[in-house]
Amino acid sequence: MKLIRNSGNERVIDRLREWLAQGASIDLMSPTFSVHAFAEVRELIEKAKRCRLLLGEETALVGSLFGGPADIAFRGQLQGRWLAKLAGDWIRRRADVRHAAAAPPQSLIVVQAAERRRALLGTCSFTTEGLGITPGGQLGLVQASDADDEAAVFADWFRANWDGLKPDPTAKDRLAALLEEAGSQRPPSLLYFQILFQLFKDLGDELDEERIIKSATGIRNTIVWKKLFRFQRDGVVGAIDKLERIGGCIIADSVGLGKTFEALAVIKYYELRNDRVLVLCPKRLRDNWTLYKANDRRNILAADRLNYDVLNHTDLSRDGGLSGDIDLSHVNWGNYDLVVIDESHNFRNKATHKERDTRYDHLMKRVIKAGVKTKVLMLSATPVNNRLADLKNQIAFMTEGNDLALIGYGIPSIEATIRKAQAQFNRWLDLPEAERRPARLMDMLGFDYFKLLDMLTIARSRKHVQRYYGTAETGQFPERLRPFNIKADVDLAGEFRPIREINNEIRRLTLGSYAPLRYVLAHKQAAYDEKYSTKIRGGQSFFRQVDREESLIHLLRVNILKRMESSVASFALTIKRQLADVEALLSKIDAHEESVEETTIDDIDVDDPAFEALLVGRKVKVLLQDVDRVRWRQDLVEDRNRLATLLSAARSVTADRDAKLEALKQVIAKKAHEPVNAGNRKLLLFTAFADTADYLYRELAPWAKKTLGFNAAVVTGSGANKTTLPGLRSDMSTILSAFSPRSKERPAELAAEGEIDLLIATDCISEGQNLQDCDFLINYDIHWNPVRIIQRFGRIDRIGSQNAQIQLVNFWPNMELDEYLDLESRVSGRMVLLDVSATGEENVIEFQAGNQMNDLEYRRAQLQKLQDAVIDLEDLSSGVSIADLTLNDFRIDLSGYLRENKERLEALPLGAYAVTSAPRINAANGDGGIQPGVIFCLRAVGDAALKSPEPGYPLSPHYVVHVGDDGEIRLPYTQAKQVLDCLKKLSLGRDLPDAEACARFDKATRFGRDMGPYQKLLARAVASVVGKKEERAVASLFSPGGTHAMKGEFAGINDFEVVAFFVVLPDTEGAAA
Repeated sequence: MKLIRNSGNERVIDRLREWLAQGASIDLMSPTFSVHAFAEVRELIEKAKRCRLLLGEETALVGSLFGGPADIAFRGQLQGRWLAKLAGDWIRRRADVRHAAAAPPQSLIVVQAAERRRALLGTCSFTTEGLGITPGGQLGLVQASDADDEAAVFADWFRANWDGLKPDPTAKDRLAALLEEAGSQRPPSLLYFQILFQLFKDLGDELDEERIIKSATGIRNTIVWKKLFRFQRDGVVGAIDKLERIGGCIIADSVGLGKTFEALAVIKYYELRNDRVLVLCPKRLRDNWTLYKANDRRNILAADRLNYDVLNHTDLSRDGGLSGDIDLSHVNWGNYDLVVIDESHNFRNKATHKERDTRYDHLMKRVIKAGVKTKVLMLSATPVNNRLADLKNQIAFMTEGNDLALIGYGIPSIEATIRKAQAQFNRWLDLPEAERRPARLMDMLGFDYFKLLDMLTIARSRKHVQRYYGTAETGQFPERLRPFNIKADVDLAGEFRPIREINNEIRRLTLGSYAPLRYVLAHKQAAYDEKYSTKIRGGQSFFRQVDREESLIHLLRVNILKRMESSVASFALTIKRQLADVEALLSKIDAHEESVEETTIDDIDVDDPAFEALLVGRKVKVLLQDVDRVRWRQDLVEDRNRLATLLSAARSVTADRDAKLEALKQVIAKKAHEPVNAGNRKLLLFTAFADTADYLYRELAPWAKKTLGFNAAVVTGSGANKTTLPGLRSDMSTILSAFSPRSKERPAELAAEGEIDLLIATDCISEGQNLQDCDFLINYDIHWNPVRIIQRFGRIDRIGSQNAQIQLVNFWPNMELDEYLDLESRVSGRMVLLDVSATGEENVIEFQAGNQMNDLEYRRAQLQKLQDAVIDLEDLSSGVSIADLTLNDFRIDLSGYLRENKERLEALPLGAYAVTSAPRINAANGDGGIQPGVIFCLRAVGDAALKSPEPGYPLSPHYVVHVGDDGEIRLPYTQAKQVLDCLKKLSLGRDLPDAEACARFDKATRFGRDMGPYQKLLARAVASVVGKKEERAVASLFSPGGTHAMKGEFAGINDFEVVAFFVVLPDTEGAAA
């Protein structure tokens, strides 16, 4: 007997080459069987006339078929499927197989040729390590017997063991079948879930939907759960998971995807667990939330008996009084287990007021931090890619303001993460336009921000749902027709002055009645500053009340301009109110009253939290002895004269002279006679102002009833709703059910109420309402915030619409867009800068990023887009949507699949792959298709796994890369979300191998033998991960053992395991090219 080292030129394979001659027989005992070992000795054992394989237990063999850790380079050649097929064929032809009940403790190879016998004993299993092809363990020991008599003893021992096992005629076929199964084509869906399994399996039971949603609650039996589409149920499960693990979640699904119902399902889940729930919403959305908990026939969820409290955002600033049926003075604020905040982006951390908490402070101190542990669910469709400070304040609700709360999840500091991302975003904004691409921003933002959003948000866009969930369940979204833009004049008689001249008059108004501090005498100013100014930056400086007043004046001017743009009737009412305010103040000054209070402003409809600090505040009171009465009176008289002139001009434009109203009537009549969808007469008209809505109803309702047979209604959220439908109640829910009975699921017994055809509304219904029975929406004025326009259109542009097409009509001022924006900016003046100083440190960051709603260039681009097409909210900004950054959907996908298929995934070998064709390009929904090539899932191993190329990369040590068939990187590993989205699209629903694509692939590669082109694409994928400076290491990828990489570098493929890959062939007609 002789010991051999099994390395260098003293290897088991060298002995076999020496011993195996034509016609020899070979007996092999081994606990394992590797196709890579078979590939190395295939030519040798083909010479043998007989081969007996005594192997370990069958199930244990599965894990060894494609080798162990040392075989990375062999697996990197991507030929495993072909080798498995060859090995299966050889076993059927040449081998006898028996299996031991337990794995043989050592391996034995006996070769008999002519009268000569030779044997090898020890760690010489049928693997590349056992044969000495790859380095083995240091403790391995192999003995070689060159003497016949010694070898005969081993041969007898093998025969005794062989004979001791019961012959099994099917063992050979089973092993061959096992190899053929390992070498079979895989269904695309299986490979998709295998890649997800490898990426996320370390999360353990975090993925278990049964753990997240405890069935015992009965949530799956509720009406709200059954009404959800699959993507919505995934969102609910993801949200509950985040609420349970982290204590908070932001649902940021796009407009029209049903966030309200997702939130109601979350609420019901917690109510079933006997938790107390509070919903905080803007006042205009209150009726929407209260309906779902009412015992009302129109409440489609009445049987679920939802029982949450609903309060307005503004109620948080109040200490008493009633809000609906809730007495605010008796609310037990600290006793809510879950708080749901609708429109959560409205909560920005305002500067600390001197004597009172802001609503932000109130929510944080009294609701979240006080009493029981409170989970926080936030709903917001506004992407957080521009104003990242907003996100920080929302996250603070979940973490109770603790910046280190997520340290256990790999986020050392929430504030630092967001500050760094903001700096990168600012850098991206400064790039030339050609370079300012979302993909570039994603590379720049850094993975900590990615991880933060992924941890806390659920976000899907409409494109995402269409592309990756399909439309079989939800139905198609309606096709958006190109918007119809109308630039109407004001006065049919042509006597009303042009808007630019009216604007000059507006700019000349001093509006002194709203700014008493402007007139305080110099030596008295310090006393008023001390009394009314607001501390900012932790008390280091003040925002002066006098500056607040000046900002308010600018806001008032914008308000007058916007009302002029909306309707001359609304303009006249505003001028009339302001004239009354001026005259009232003049009479007080002339009567020598001791003091006067700041005039109340009650007709500003700018619904934005940025301006709320200006509108809500302490009531300023000045003593008349402290002001320059002469100058104040002079300004007031000037304003009175100017306002009286404007009012007289506005009143002269009666309804029969109103050019814009006439244009509107023509649009309505045309729609009635030429419907967009056959038989659909419904129109939804939005205006920013209740005054305009009331005016339009007054003028249109009788006309529409008489000439078109239309029933009309008006809903403003303030004042009285009205309708021409006889006997119909005027509450909002009844009117909306009569306008959109199918989407509102109006009970059949209420059908006799009739239907409304024309609904005139303010933004009180621009969110949270399903009105998709309608197919025609008119913006009678352009809201200053373009987001609102998209949210309005989202009322009819929703999943579940029965309309094939929908039409948007926009009314614009009769001038070029640039001139209009220039006008607006001259009116608003210094307001932006003052707003920033008003909000203190929190929003200084926001201003540096360009507060884009006030950024003229940005608004010009947005409004231009809105003239040309109906766009999605995430397309409004040039940045990245949250939907591009979160991986939660994939975790949910996997958790559903794992319940019944975990063993199937665990049994899949490394390097498995699927083949499919690239889907056809669908230009109709803007889908650019998926480029042909390969999607690789790689795993860094050894030292490489510790050296991530990008700190904080969320999937490390795994990397998913899409390489085009031309070798170009289509999607780098930094865009993991998009790579997985492509995989999902290619895979879901494809539960059988793609026979046509597999046939083409097998023909091109000779059944997986000629994998050279794919090896090159793998090299490109690896190079894209390790970086260009290490590409020289890639040259030696496929030579087992040696590489040119220095220690500490990625050494190329030997540092990367090919977990799985996905071959995307061109569509047969080349449509995917």
